[in-house]
Amino acid sequence: MSAGRLVGRCIVVTRPAGQNERLTEMIHAEGGEPIVFPVLEILDLEDTRALVAAADHLDDYDLAVFISPNAVDKALNVIRACREWPQRLRAATIGRASEKALARYGVTNVIAPSGRFDSEALLALPQLADVRGWRVVVFRGDGGRELFGDTLRERGAAVDYVECYRRVRPNADAEPLLKRWGRGEIDAVTVSSSEGLRNLYDMLGKLGQAWLKRTPLFAPHARIVENARALGCEHVIETGPADEGLCEGLVAFLGQ
Repeated sequence: MSAGRLVGRCIVVTRPAGQNERLTEMIHAEGGEPIVFPVLEILDLEDTRALVAAADHLDDYDLAVFISPNAVDKALNVIRACREWPQRLRAATIGRASEKALARYGVTNVIAPSGRFDSEALLALPQLADVRGWRVVVFRGDGGRELFGDTLRERGAAVDYVECYRRVRPNADAEPLLKRWGRGEIDAVTVSSSEGLRNLYDMLGKLGQAWLKRTPLFAPHARIVENARALGCEHVIETGPADEGLCEGLVAFLGQ
């Protein structure tokens, strides 16, 4: 990327604390001003007994699936405190960031899609076409979509979900952000999950919601785009995946 294409642009970054640094750095490198406003907070479980039990029974599984980098870190911090990762157990995940997180814990030869990063893309891989008789454990946050487990069960696998972290809406003061919006200083908003989008909408209140609907909103997945339009957002731009896709979308739309 050549520097300076976002000079004078103020862009709201809503990724959780600890996960927004790369996107903010990329916006800075293009001369823009990232305004960090996390709309999700990632917390440890209050009760880890189910996660510890899953660690004890890893040898019973044929596949372990990690839904996100958070799932990798929160699950493997507990698992590695209990035992080594079983050499025969294959891991699967959805995105490059999760693959890199798994590699940090020594888990390699990971089944993962390329080009598109969601449950649908992972399920479309040939390695998961015939899972009859498999036992699969899925590490994820509290709640979440059931598509992955439901589909593998339809294909003949037994699937266990193990929650390894909590997602909550931050108790943040939106007033400084609203003041900047009121002065016309917000050029764009980035969102990276549908849950985060809903949290943002609720955190802004009625006045902020009206401004959000008129502000270009960038999202790296069609499902988030659909949800944003359902909320009434007028200018929603679907970008490529991950932080790189978001930054490229911002530059293409707002760039000097």
